[in-house]
Amino acid sequence: MSATTAAIRSGELLACPVALRRAPVVVSVRTRARARGAAVAVRAEATAEGVGKGGKKAAAGKKRPASGITKPKPISPELREFVGGAPELPRTEAIKLVWAHIKGNNLQDPNDKKIIICDDKLRKIFGGRDRVGFLEISGLLNPHFPK
Repeated sequence: MSATTAAIRSGELLACPVALRRAPVVVSVRTRARARGAAVAVRAEATAEGVGKGGKKAAAGKKRPASGITKPKPISPELREFVGGAPELPRTEAIKLVWAHIKGNNLQDPNDKKIIICDDKLRKIFGGRDRVGFLEISGLLNPHFPK
């Protein structure tokens, strides 16, 4: 007997990666408890948004407005020059663009990949620093998003 079959027979549901699929998946399991003879029914629904979310609300297609770090905000002239002239940008996109530049130009230190060696473009947005730790990047981008 496999572990999955044993888990189903004992009335347990194992965590599975069905939440990663795009289409909603509904799993129903029915077992009988041997001691009491009572039926146990378990129903789990999973979608791309996560377990238990789906149905009519997800079918409506309403998305929440962007907030926090995903909300576009005005950026400084230095960062605007780096990203190509966009007047507003979410913080998440700014970090993605910085990492794309780092990876595309091979700017990580070969001996320690946690260290970024800044070129002229990165020096402008990182306050003139020659070397930056990868955990410092988001902190160094903060001044470019005025409140």
